[in-house]
Amino acid sequence: MAPYHIRTYQERDRKRVLELFSMGMEEHTPATFRHLLKLPRTLLLLIGVPLAIVLVSGSWLLAVVCIVFLLLFLRFLAGQPWKNYVSMCLHTDMADITKSYLNVSGAGFWVAESGGQVVGTVAAQPVKDPPSGRKQLQLFRLSVSSQHRGQGIAKALVRTVLQFARDQGYSDVVLETSVIQQGAVSLYEAMGFQRTGLFLLDGIVGRVVDFFVFRFTYPLPCAQEPRL
Repeated sequence: MAPYHIRTYQERDRKRVLELFSMGMEEHTPATFRHLLKLPRTLLLLIGVPLAIVLVSGSWLLAVVCIVFLLLFLRFLAGQPWKNYVSMCLHTDMADITKSYLNVSGAGFWVAESGGQVVGTVAAQPVKDPPSGRKQLQLFRLSVSSQHRGQGIAKALVRTVLQFARDQGYSDVVLETSVIQQGAVSLYEAMGFQRTGLFLLDGIVGRVVDFFVFRFTYPLPCAQEPRL
């Protein structure tokens, strides 16, 4: 028997769900920082600016201070996409989960519970303007507590959405995740999702960080064209 069970969200879960969501997003800051450090323009900045300071002032100490300042600034910059995303969600769909998901036809919000505590979440809403002839459901808010990973909870939550989509007559389940979230990318590909798009996150921070987002699609078997 699985050490957890999945059920529909209830209002008493709100505090824990928001906590899981916020912590889950902010966990990606270190990976974003490492990604930022590998960019050619970042390396040029970290080498070029201190070197220019040494050539102009002759002070290696000032150059070292400059490097430390630049690293702190880059670490701050790496956290901004996630902080901005959390803030946006807390003022939109996550402001009232019941209204955004449970009161919307063809939508849903589920939690994974273990030991009487919510340890995972996932949500889904119908796509407003799907491609012609398609009825699509978008997967959102997949998050699992760091202490409960490796137990198959994320896969079970995704399967819950896929089964819901089948029951509701959707043709596809779609989602978006960033190139930073390699664990999520691997999970979705292992479960049969297909990469169908790639775009750069809007805004100055997205361009500076090279924050690319993948689009994934899972065509439901009943919606696929029969083989000849």
